[in-house]
Amino acid sequence: RSRAMLPVLAAAWSLPAAAFLAALMLLLLRAPAWRSDGRGGVSNFFHQLIRYGKTSLPGWDPNYLVPKSWFIHFYVVSVVWNGSLLYWLFRAEFLGESLPSWIQDMHHALHRDSQSEDMGKYSEYSSALLVLLLLWLHSCRRLAECLWTSVFSNGFIHIVQYYYGLGFYIAVGSTVLCQVPTNIRTGKELSVQIRWYHIVGITMYIWASLHQHRCLVILAKLRKNKSGKVVRLSYDVPFGDWFESVSCPHYFAELLIYVSMAITLGFQNVTWWCVVMCVLFNQALAAVLSHEFYLKNFRSYPKHRKAFIPRV
Repeated sequence: RSRAMLPVLAAAWSLPAAAFLAALMLLLLRAPAWRSDGRGGVSNFFHQLIRYGKTSLPGWDPNYLVPKSWFIHFYVVSVVWNGSLLYWLFRAEFLGESLPSWIQDMHHALHRDSQSEDMGKYSEYSSALLVLLLLWLHSCRRLAECLWTSVFSNGFIHIVQYYYGLGFYIAVGSTVLCQVPTNIRTGKELSVQIRWYHIVGITMYIWASLHQHRCLVILAKLRKNKSGKVVRLSYDVPFGDWFESVSCPHYFAELLIYVSMAITLGFQNVTWWCVVMCVLFNQALAAVLSHEFYLKNFRSYPKHRKAFIPRV
């Protein structure tokens, strides 16, 4: 039977993953056409697309920049959109209702509704429901951190990055939902089937989320006094938790969170591993730029720290 959905979605996620990988390689190889000062037409545009916040370069056109604090919009969109997807899938799972017609049309276009019956259809529902729940909870936590924990600088992000971020959280939840076949609805409620890989994935998710939150609290405290009042917006060297090993542990934790979702989906979901690759290269690119910023601006910066992944 047709499995056209898998290569279509996998290819769609592979494109940005390949773009981030190419940008990372150009940066690491120090290609002359992409020198770090960002001067020159194509080179300048390249650096505008990969840099933001503290790694931005002077002289960029303000008409194409938005405040870094607009990161909060990503999580607002994600909470609303992925919360809606979670609601629809929850009703399909426990109340025996059909998914909305537009979702079924999308599945039909991708040939997902023609999947064979021997693919563990009921566990697919459970896995997708759990991953959507994890994604929604992740977005809720990040939204809360943006509102009450993080202290944003006066930095900027390029408008292309901003729209990419909005699209990412819409696409990632939709991708989860597309893992679920629509032709198995019988009008009867289904029970959630917990597998061993669900336990492993959720455990890893909680562990990575806790560390990411701790690291974000450490970063926020660099700009606050003991009473919690913001006293500056400048940058300083963070210490504690995973900062002792890498410059950007919150990026590393983000990667682990998406890996945990791949585990929750049962390890073998090719499409979601393409999502993981996209997150990997995107976060690695941002981490390398941040690592270079710290090394350049702080002479006493710990030399043993890696940029993104411990010991790598």
